[in-house]
Amino acid sequence: MIYKPTGVCSQAIKIELDGDIIRSVSFTGGCNGNLQGISALVQGMKATDAIEKLRGIKCGFKSTSCPDQLAKALESMIN
Repeated sequence: MIYKPTGVCSQAIKIELDGDIIRSVSFTGGCNGNLQGISALVQGMKATDAIEKLRGIKCGFKSTSCPDQLAKALESMIN
């Protein structure tokens, strides 16, 4: 799935799930090093666990963040 995030610097999030397990995540745009780190950390994690950890994280004064957008993308995939 390719998710179009809103309110953040990244322009797209590509996600592969195997059931509820995150197989891969890659971001287009945004803070490259940080997003590579997030992608590596959630690989192999249950989507529901990642959602719980990432939901609600804010970036500076923004009401959302790339991790929060990833949580929203995962929620849309498993619901």
